[in-house]
Amino acid sequence: MEVVWYGHAAFGLTPESGGPRIVTDPYTPEGVGYAPIADTADLVIVSSDDDSAHCRADLIAGDPQVINALTVAQSGGRTTACGIEIAAIEAAEWDHHPEHEVPGQNGMYRFTLDGVRCAHMGDVGNPLTAAQEAFFEDVDVLFALAGGYLTIELPDLMGMIRRMRPRLVIPMHFRTLTYRPRNTMWIESFLSHFKNEDVDFAFGPRARIGRDDLPQDTRVLVMDYLR
Repeated sequence: MEVVWYGHAAFGLTPESGGPRIVTDPYTPEGVGYAPIADTADLVIVSSDDDSAHCRADLIAGDPQVINALTVAQSGGRTTACGIEIAAIEAAEWDHHPEHEVPGQNGMYRFTLDGVRCAHMGDVGNPLTAAQEAFFEDVDVLFALAGGYLTIELPDLMGMIRRMRPRLVIPMHFRTLTYRPRNTMWIESFLSHFKNEDVDFAFGPRARIGRDDLPQDTRVLVMDYLR
C-alpha cells in the first residue's frame, strides 16, 4: 500500500489490492497549519467527533463513509466499513489540556489493509492501561504520537513500543515548521530513544509499505508532511 502523511495525525492509505482508500484523523487546516487534504477517500476514520484537529471528515472529498472510532469503542469495539474490519478502544486526551477543562474522549483504532495490520493512536494523552497496551499487540505499522506535550509522554510511549514490538513505527503529531505548539517536541526527541541504524527517512510525504517488506524488529520511518 501507499502511505501519504498530510500532517498532524492525518494519513492517506491506498491499497494496491484495489480495496478502499482510507484517510485517518483529518484536521482543520487553519487550526494546525497543514495544507488542505485534496485527495479523495472511500473511508474516513476519525478518533472523535468534536476535535477539529482530528475529526474533519466533512473536508474530505469523494463522499466517503465515515467511522468514529470513539463510537466504535463505546459500542462493542468492532465494526466493518467498506469491507474493512475496524477495532477501537476508548482513550482520553491529556489531563491538563489547555483548551479543555475536562479531557475529551477519543478512540484509538486498528485495521488491516493489504495484509498489513495498522494501528492509529488517536489523541491519547496519558499512560496506557493494560487493556489499551494489549490493543497494540501484533501490530505491523503503528502511527505513533511522537510529540509528547498534549499527548502521551515519550517514556510511556516507548514502554508500549518496547513491549508490543510493532514492526514499523511512523511518528505523527510532533512539532514541525508548520505545527508549532511551544512545548510540543521536535522529532529528534522521539528518535533519541532509538539507535541510529533503526531509523529510516522517507525524504518525502509518501512511502510504499508491503507486508513482505516489513522488518522483523522494530524500525522507525520518518515521513515529511505533504505540502
